[in-house]
Amino acid sequence: MKLISWNVNGIRAIIKKGFKRWVRKCDPDILCLQETKVGEHQIPKDLRRMVGYRSYFSSPTERKGYSGVALLTKSEPLALETKIGIDRFDDEGRVQVARYEDFVLFNVYFPNGKSSAERLKYKMDFYDAFLDLVVRMKDGGDRVVICGDVNTAHEEIDLARPKENSKISGFLPEERAWIDRLIDNGFIDTYREFDKSPGRYTWWDTKTRARERKVGWRIDYFFISDNLRGRLENAFILSDVTGSDHCPVGIMLRD
Repeated sequence: MKLISWNVNGIRAIIKKGFKRWVRKCDPDILCLQETKVGEHQIPKDLRRMVGYRSYFSSPTERKGYSGVALLTKSEPLALETKIGIDRFDDEGRVQVARYEDFVLFNVYFPNGKSSAERLKYKMDFYDAFLDLVVRMKDGGDRVVICGDVNTAHEEIDLARPKENSKISGFLPEERAWIDRLIDNGFIDTYREFDKSPGRYTWWDTKTRARERKVGWRIDYFFISDNLRGRLENAFILSDVTGSDHCPVGIMLRD
């Protein structure tokens, strides 16, 4: 089973850049998108009718053109939620929770904390609430897959200029420590199971043409609970795929 996650930075814009053709070529079983930036009435009709896929969208309840996540899946989930049960997080349309027969999938666009101290606190509060939820589920026997734009680089090898960014949200000690806690609670950073090399990035600043200069950050992840370790066959970064300031990431799970 191939699972792909991609922050598309606007679904309507990326459709104009060959998105549907890419989906047909890549042929994921499950495709999770973040930062779709569309309300319910703005979702392109042809995206809702992608051949071979069922599509589900979650948008913020108030702020337009912001946030949003989407799920394209060949197999219909047994259940689908668009919240974690806390209004101030759920109102921003950041989460989809799809329950399949073999695992529970979280498609998440985690908050960015760069704009202000208030947004950094919001991000850390979201992190804490989310960690509590997924740990409870894993401890209760669920097999959990978490994917999306986490908006934090974990280790120094996960960004081009760690020293220069050590006091910038996205690489703050408290943000990095949250990923440590996630891993310590039984979750696996799937990509690092296969490749521990530096220079493997998933996001580049477009204003500074950072992608051309290979100055990036690895902030998009697939985490799985350790009770799924035996099914993990591969994890990868599709850095050659353009159209967004992020590139897709993915995993392969054995049946």
